[in-house]
Amino acid sequence: MPEEFKIRKATPADKEAAYWVCLKTGDHGDDGESLFTEDPDALGRIYVGPYLKYEPDLALVLEDVEGVCGYCLGAMDSRQLYDRYEQEWRPGLTQDFPEPGGDPSRWTPLEQVYHLYYHPDYYCPEPYGLYPSQLHIDLVPRAQGRGLGRRMIDEVVSLIAGKGSQGVHLGMSARNERAHHFYLKMGFKELARDGVGEDEAIYLGKRLNHPPRK
Repeated sequence: MPEEFKIRKATPADKEAAYWVCLKTGDHGDDGESLFTEDPDALGRIYVGPYLKYEPDLALVLEDVEGVCGYCLGAMDSRQLYDRYEQEWRPGLTQDFPEPGGDPSRWTPLEQVYHLYYHPDYYCPEPYGLYPSQLHIDLVPRAQGRGLGRRMIDEVVSLIAGKGSQGVHLGMSARNERAHHFYLKMGFKELARDGVGEDEAIYLGKRLNHPPRK
C-alpha cells in the first residue's frame, strides 16, 4: 500500500467525512457535489449512515494526509440490515425531509433522493442464500488506481467470510463501466440487473466458504 494511505476501522467520528466521500462519488461514480448543493448529506443518509451505525465491525475507511478519501462498508445479512433501516432509520428521514410531489420527470437529483427516503429500494439478487452479505465501496479520485479499493474489499470480504457467510453481493450503476470492469477482475460475477435506462443497476456476487467440488 502506498505509504501516504492508511486503511483502518471506521469510527462514529468518520461519519461527516464518509458522507463527503459519498457525495463526491454520487453521480454514478463521478462528483455529485454540484447536484446536491442544497443538502450535501442527502446520499450519505442512505448509503453510508446505516452501515456505520448498524454494521460498525464491517466498516473501513481509507485516509491520507488530507483526510478520509474512501470507505468500504459491509453487512452480514442485507435483509436484516434493510429491516433495521426500515424500522429504525427511515422514520427519521421521512420526519425531517419532505416527499416530493408533481411530475417525477421534472424532479431534481435531490428530490429523487428524497423520493427514495419514502420509497426505498430493498432489492436483493437471487439466489439470496448464496449471496446474503453486502459490500459498498467508494473512493475519491486521488485514491483510485492504486490498488487500494482491492485491498479494502479483500479486508471486508475476509471479515465477512470469517463470520461464516456463503457469499457477498454488491450493486452498482450500469453507467459506471470502470467499476463494472474492476469487480469482474476481482472475481465477482453478474447476478441480476434491475431498473431501466439511466437508473439501471447491476448486481454482482462472489461466493465464500462454499465446499470445493469433488
